[in-house]
Amino acid sequence: MSSPGYHYCPSCGMKVAVRHIDGMERLACRECAFVYYNNPRPCVGVLALEENRILLVERGIDPFKGYWDIPGGFMEAGESPETSAIREMCEETGLEVVLCDLLGFYTDTYGPEQIPTLNICYVARVAGGMPSAGSDAVRMEWFALGDLPEKIAFAWEQRALRQLRDRLAGGGFRAVRK
Repeated sequence: MSSPGYHYCPSCGMKVAVRHIDGMERLACRECAFVYYNNPRPCVGVLALEENRILLVERGIDPFKGYWDIPGGFMEAGESPETSAIREMCEETGLEVVLCDLLGFYTDTYGPEQIPTLNICYVARVAGGMPSAGSDAVRMEWFALGDLPEKIAFAWEQRALRQLRDRLAGGGFRAVRK
């Protein structure tokens, strides 16, 4: 069971214990009603597509520092997935994008704590902006889908990239073309 490292209840301060609740092992307080539901954190990713090439960024931070990454990140409270995807893309690449299609939803974990994530991945086209790696990206590069780097950061991204190749081979994403 993955947990946030709680030893004491964040609600009442009493000791927590692992209990069987709703068919799962969960941390729960022995005194109050607090139960830690280790739900996934929503994240977004954007695959900017141009002439069968995609834009990836090199991570400048751990986890996976030095690996290639789909631009994206954690959603902010109150943001829609679409708004979050556009914001994250601009923060990491300096580019403005138009989201063209939803590629899919992917579960994974993040960091040494193995925080569960739900990754929502979009396909987009660049609409403007000034290319510049920023936020936690140290550089960016366009890659042909048949010549992707070996060091892809997260398992969910490897699944998304395979799905993108398959859909493009089947003629998908016509809306991406200008």
